[in-house]
Amino acid sequence: MADDILIHNGLILTMEEGLPVIENGAVLIRDTKIYDCGEDLDLGQVNILESNRIDARGGIIMPGLVNCHTHVPMSMFRGLADDLPLDVWLNEHIFPAEAKHVNPESVQEWSRHSCNEMLLSGTTTCCDGYFFEAEAAGAMVESGIRAVAGQGVIDFPAPGVPDPGLNIRAAEEFVNQVRDLSSRLTPSIFCHSPYTCSQKTLVAAKQAAEDAGILFQIHAAETQNEIHMVKGLNKRSIIEYLDDLGLLNERSLLVHSVWISDADIEIIQKRCAHVAHCPESNMKLASGIAPVPRLLDAGVVLGLGTDGSASNNDHDLFSEMDTAAKLHKVACMDPCVMDARTCLAMATIEGARAIGLGSKIGSLEKGKKADIIIVDVNKPHMVPMYDPFSSLVYSAKSSDVSLVMVDGALRVSKGQLV
Repeated sequence: MADDILIHNGLILTMEEGLPVIENGAVLIRDTKIYDCGEDLDLGQVNILESNRIDARGGIIMPGLVNCHTHVPMSMFRGLADDLPLDVWLNEHIFPAEAKHVNPESVQEWSRHSCNEMLLSGTTTCCDGYFFEAEAAGAMVESGIRAVAGQGVIDFPAPGVPDPGLNIRAAEEFVNQVRDLSSRLTPSIFCHSPYTCSQKTLVAAKQAAEDAGILFQIHAAETQNEIHMVKGLNKRSIIEYLDDLGLLNERSLLVHSVWISDADIEIIQKRCAHVAHCPESNMKLASGIAPVPRLLDAGVVLGLGTDGSASNNDHDLFSEMDTAAKLHKVACMDPCVMDARTCLAMATIEGARAIGLGSKIGSLEKGKKADIIIVDVNKPHMVPMYDPFSSLVYSAKSSDVSLVMVDGALRVSKGQLV
């Protein structure tokens, strides 16, 4: 058994129900889990090795951030084809670049790069989807990050799966290959979209995910033009189409969900499907503004995602929170929507729920995994701090993250990778 660790002398945002704030707080870590969380006066007396006492120096102690949608190997294409419409960007630049440059070695290299970027910016969990995902998964495990890794499925020749007829088999083999790779890794199946996957493929992929009891991911209703790209809609919306195929339940993650109606929202809520909101990618590609306040009002579970670095161009969830809050305020012409607490919840506990890990991570509670970050508040742009939630969403930078712990193991210390 490893020695206990105590993080103390900080302001704790547990992100559990009610969003309590604990001043002069401390977190006791045993093995990979949170053993206790409370006031420093109570926990500070615990017999801990001096070397295992971590002084937060008045910083904010909080759960690690959860990136609900990314494509980690795509950092190799960061800045490759900016300022273009989605269809031109994807078909004329990204797909050809992938055919030329994506291979097991490049996926490993750039997945490690993205994982380091996320850890340094306070993200302790990511939900990924791409090709050669076994190699990406290996890099994620090596980095120390927690991840949901989805093998990409598409009805075209793809990196690692040149025969589209084998796409479902490849996904199933991936799941079996990585299932026991690490306790920090959860396999998933990622269908690219309704316009790149046939009905047969969509149904088969979802069935494979259900058989394995894992998350099914899909880009859905990302652009206004998407309804003209999907065969067999017959005047149905994208969400109605996916629902009629039986793809929506609590193990379904709908990425983007920009062009959806109130009727679509009702379906999503009724089926208990979850949504990953990627505001910066949606803005950059001019895809539109997702009706996030309406989804939240309906009780839909939403998490925040950065998307891949080819369309964002970073993995910075602090920036994503700030953008999400301000985008929807101006879109709704209401300064009260998407308040700081809502945005921080989407980047922590709600994000964890969206990808099926809410019982393990996302909040600082006894028995949950010790995925913890410390945000340094001793910076000019963080002073004064009237409300820690507002300061984190509107003032904090990813570079303010001084410590990152995943599964009780230090991954970032004093702002540097361990």
